[in-house]
Amino acid sequence: MEREILFAKTLEQVKKQGRAEGNRISKEQVREAFVPLALDEAQLSLVYDYLEKHHIGVDQEASVEIELTKEETDYLEEYLASLRELPEITGGEREALFLSSMAGDVSARKRLVEAFLPKVPEMARIYAGQGVYLEDLIGQGNMALSEGVCMLGAAENAQDAEGMLAWFIMDSMEKLIAEGTKSRSADKKLEDKVNHIAEQAKELAEDLRRKVTVKELSEETGIPEEEIRDVYRLSGYVIEDLKD
Repeated sequence: MEREILFAKTLEQVKKQGRAEGNRISKEQVREAFVPLALDEAQLSLVYDYLEKHHIGVDQEASVEIELTKEETDYLEEYLASLRELPEITGGEREALFLSSMAGDVSARKRLVEAFLPKVPEMARIYAGQGVYLEDLIGQGNMALSEGVCMLGAAENAQDAEGMLAWFIMDSMEKLIAEGTKSRSADKKLEDKVNHIAEQAKELAEDLRRKVTVKELSEETGIPEEEIRDVYRLSGYVIEDLKD
């Protein structure tokens, strides 16, 4: 079990590293990360395949570009235009902002959020095409940014703080995608249940030549009445051949 846990944690770290490096990673970096697990080439190939499926190129010069919808492209252009009004900062100012934010300076944290805002759309592009709208990814990233600048005190230096802040943003986007996947899975399960109940009700209604009751359908199919009523209610009472 410990080996499985270590594998899962390492895979997650490798994925985040690939995201942070422009949606690409080298095989050497992957091999190095999995050294403690002593994976063979066949197992490493599975890891490479996993990363590719998550839009992370392995040993590729350019990051994997995900095509945006027209709506997402229009939104992104408008959003980036609004960010151009923010004042630019130099590299030295950027480091000073991180150091001051780490020390708890509220005004520095506010300025750091402004300075980091243009990075959020870049990260959101990396996660595009995974079932969540780009606008939602950016919104989630902005919230993580605002919260993250208040949690940089544990960093040892400005570089570590910047990496930590990027991790907060990427992690929040991944959680949003995971929640969306879970929600879609739940919706699919409900749809399957509604379709199953509807089919069973239709078959019995054809035999009886009338709509059937929940009790009759339960007795015929063995499905508990409460389950049928729940599915009927969640469907919006639209199962044509069923009545309560």
